[in-house]
Amino acid sequence: MTEHAPIILDVAGTSLSVDDRRRLAHPLTGGVILFARNWDNRAQLLDLTSAIKAVRDDLLICVDHEGGRVQRFRTDGFTHLPPMRALGDMWMDDGKGAGALAGNGAMRATNAATAAGYVLGAELRACGVDFSFTPVLDLDHGESGVIGDRAFHRDARVVAMLAKSLMHGLLQAGMANCGKHFPGHGFVKADSHTEVPVDKRSLKAILADDAAPYPWLSSTLTSVMPAHVMYPKVDSRPAGFSKRWLQDILRRQMRFDGAIFSDDLSMEGARSLDGQLVSYTDAAVVALDAGCDLVLLCNQSVGTGEPVDELLDGLLAARDKGAWQPSVDSEARRLALLPETLPQPWDELMYQPAYLQALDLLP
Repeated sequence: MTEHAPIILDVAGTSLSVDDRRRLAHPLTGGVILFARNWDNRAQLLDLTSAIKAVRDDLLICVDHEGGRVQRFRTDGFTHLPPMRALGDMWMDDGKGAGALAGNGAMRATNAATAAGYVLGAELRACGVDFSFTPVLDLDHGESGVIGDRAFHRDARVVAMLAKSLMHGLLQAGMANCGKHFPGHGFVKADSHTEVPVDKRSLKAILADDAAPYPWLSSTLTSVMPAHVMYPKVDSRPAGFSKRWLQDILRRQMRFDGAIFSDDLSMEGARSLDGQLVSYTDAAVVALDAGCDLVLLCNQSVGTGEPVDELLDGLLAARDKGAWQPSVDSEARRLALLPETLPQPWDELMYQPAYLQALDLLP
């Protein structure tokens, strides 16, 4: 067992290559994130996740599986989960006529959110996946195309309650959670996958609105992913590379003690710092020094996979030179995200009363 395995990497295809196995066995590899290209069917996915665990059983197997347009596995029995905005719409619908009663929609929506979390988590775990990067806590300002209907609602209070309900469902399935994208990606139009978004609001304005769900959920969130967004009135660096955001505000002010993941280091929003183009290794060192426990590098194993090897070797060299210090606390936070219960096999899950009821509750 390594003292700190901070790198979450990907694999190229539907089964492990020799290079995949070598990278997964690296002492700095802490997990793997799966994509649609890693999916063919449930049997194949279970074989893949079993092969990953055979390399190292402590590896955290992750996926972006939120519902709506961000759902990597969609066939062979996987439930097509609604976008989170559907739960926000349900919250606002108290019905019509004599049966309408203020608050009815909110109660139905929180129950449906718990059901969505349970279905999401139980189906993934039945296929050997440990963890999904969900829920989205961004507010729906109506400006961001990359967030859009991934957000529950415009109102931070509604977002917090629906997210907490969804996380309850994940917990029922034995899965941890990840609130993203701290302190908020919904206000900016630019997509951090392809640009460097800039949010020019004051710290006071951000904390009162987009970031509000985080302290409200500080005892429920098990991990957080910061945004590759710059907030120049707070710090010159994007939130995921900012000690001010991660250590001063998220850790100390909001008292969050779970794991912090960087967002994908290959996104455009992470490719330059302080006006300079940076390598993946340099970006990882800055993110870890700022307060991240884990760093993601996505979609770089395809082809030769040279960028993945450069990061693994580069961060190892940075450690040996003292440019990066491994953290026992960070490693404990990573390990805490692994499920503590056995998953229910798929064929049994399909007949489980709680699962069938949850399906009926989905919008």
